[in-house]
Formats: sequence, C-alpha cells, structure tokens
Amino acid sequence: MQLSVVILNYNVRFFLEQCLISVQRALSGIEGEIIVVDNKSEDGSCEMVAANFPEVKLIILKENLGFPKGNNIGVQQAAGKYLCILNPDTVVPEDAFIKLMKFAGEKENSGITGVKMIDGKGNFLPESKRGVPTPWVAVTKVTGLYKVFPKWKAFNRYYAQHLHQAQEGAVDILTGAFMFIERDVYVAAGGFDESYFMYSEDMDLSYTVLQQGRQNYYYPGVQIIHYKGESTVRDRVYMQRFNDATNAFYRKHFGRTFFFDLFMKTGTFFFVASKGRSVSKPVRPQEYWLFSKNETLREVLESTLGKKVVRAGEYKESMLFAAKNVHNKTIEVIFDNELLGFSDIIAIMQRHHNDCYTFKIRPSGCKFIVGSQDSNGRGEVTEWQ
Repeated sequence: MQLSVVILNYNVRFFLEQCLISVQRALSGIEGEIIVVDNKSEDGSCEMVAANFPEVKLIILKENLGFPKGNNIGVQQAAGKYLCILNPDTVVPEDAFIKLMKFAGEKENSGITGVKMIDGKGNFLPESKRGVPTPWVAVTKVTGLYKVFPKWKAFNRYYAQHLHQAQEGAVDILTGAFMFIERDVYVAAGGFDESYFMYSEDMDLSYTVLQQGRQNYYYPGVQIIHYKGESTVRDRVYMQRFNDATNAFYRKHFGRTFFFDLFMKTGTFFFVASKGRSVSKPVRPQEYWLFSKNETLREVLESTLGKKVVRAGEYKESMLFAAKNVHNKTIEVIFDNELLGFSDIIAIMQRHHNDCYTFKIRPSGCKFIVGSQDSNGRGEVTEWQ
C-alpha cells in the first residue's frame, strides 16, 4: 500500500466530514487508506463516519488519550509506505498526495515534509515552516523580535523566514496538523512522544528526525486549509498544557535553568493571553454570494440564513475583483464543492485573502456550510435539514 492517512478527531464532526471528502478525492488513483482515531468525541463524529464513510477504518477510544498516543495508535494500524498525519479541521486539494509522494521520493534522506497552510480567510499560516526552537529562538518568538527584525538571521529563525512562503526548501520543524513521512522513518523516530498530551509533540518528532540525520522539508507546491482552533478552547486548561508541553520539550532537549523556566512561563502566559484577546467577533456579512449551479441550494441557504443569497451559475473571478472596488461591505462567498473542486477553492481564497470577503464551503452532498474568520477562534457551521 502506498499511503495511510491518519486523522485524530475530537468533537469536530462537520469539519471531519469535509476533511474526509477532500482526502478521499486526493486518494483517487492511489493505493491508500484512511484511518480515523476518535478521542472519545460526544458530537456524533463516530456515527457520521460509520454511516457516511464505511470504507474508513474507525478506531474509537474509550477516553481522550491525547494527540501523541491517539496518532500512534492509528499508525500501528497503518499499512502504507507513507503516512500523512492530518488534522480533521483541514481541507486538502485533489492533487495533494500525488505531488507529495513525488516530492518526497525525489529527496535523499527525506524526513518529514510539510505544506503551505492557509486559514479560513486565505491567509498564510507562518507555522507551516519553523526553525528549531532553541532557548534563543524561543526568546525571539515570545518577545516578538522576529517581527521587528524579519530579515535578520539572528531573529527570524522561529518561522524559518529565510524561506519565502512560496519557496520550497529545508526546514527544521513542521506542524502536527500535516506531516507527510515514510512509515519506517516515523517508527525509527519512536513516533510521537506520549509523555506529551498536546502541544510540542510535533516539535519533538521533527527535532528527533533531524537528530537521526534526516532532513525535513517545506513544500509549498501543495496548499491546504487549516481552520485551527476547532478542537481547543484557549482557556486556563489550554494555557497550562501549552506551558507544560513547552517546558517538557526544553527539559528533554536543552536542559533547563531557573531563569529560562521563569522567562518562558511568563512569556507563555502573555503569549496565550494575547492569542485569546486577538480572537475577534465574527463579522456579519451584508451580502451572500453562492457559486453553484443548484438553485434549490440557493433557496435553502436563503431560508436558513434569513438573508438574500445571490447565485452565480459559475465562478467568475471578475465578479470578486469588481465587488471589492464597489462595495464598502463584507460579502460572504459560499463555494458549492459540487461546482468547484477543493484545489480551485483554496486558490481563490488565497487570491482574495486581503479583500472584503469571508468564505464558507458546502462540501459535496452535505447539508451544511463551514468556514472560519479567525485562525485563533472556532469556525462556524450552518446546518439545515
């Protein structure tokens, strides 16, 4: 078997369904499998997978075992030469895995490959590529020095700013939201360290792979949506887990000092607090545009949203470019996945990330639309019967 896609789910039923639809399409023509490990969700996720995706291997855990252990359990059941560790709040384009297998296969001594990630507004997510978070690199991140001196090598390593977001190349650290890796390499590295519960396990695995003499890569030839924030509320528990995981990583790889522990604890507190404050309230769109050939869908959305929905029978780039110059208002663009593929949707979102639009997707065959306006907060789901 060529590829096993392992998805660890926790209470994101609608995002998981969209993710599975996109993964199934991306596996077309590939000998592959999908493994969903559920960390004791209570939102009907397991029932949805069993009913709508009977070919998916579903592993239901009796308790929430955390990110590392849940993924390791999935990998134990995987038969593919390659693994893709994938978050459920992601959308992959139709050609993702074909491109990645080719890219990874051409690299000597390849470790983990990551991709270009965008959020629900189409903005680039800088955590798509990172450097080894040594104590000094962590200081530049927590203090914000990487923003002040983005071109200075001494300050720009946290987000691997030596590489432009469109430039492929060697990097040190990749995010657990999307990791493409040979199964043998994953196993040789010991998989995710289960002493973590959540956070820093992706840094740990990336760093371990580097220490074994392999090279990790950032590959922007594949772009995915990562909505973020769907499984985690940034509350006191989040702050504690984030701080504990960060400290555990430094103790394991760099030792510890009282000063650095105190600095990181203080910095982590303000960093998490600022993340919480930066979550803005969702913008209420003044207009809704639907790109779809389905008039019934337009009528259903209009009734569900309680707002007029304008339908275009085909996607027209000129409409969006014209609208941003005419309207001083927010327009919600709804993509019908039966008209536009995920690859097209992702490309459109990137082109218009600075414009007056919010975006939602109606996955093919589904009775809901999903999207997100803020990468720090939870997304929105609108469902109908």
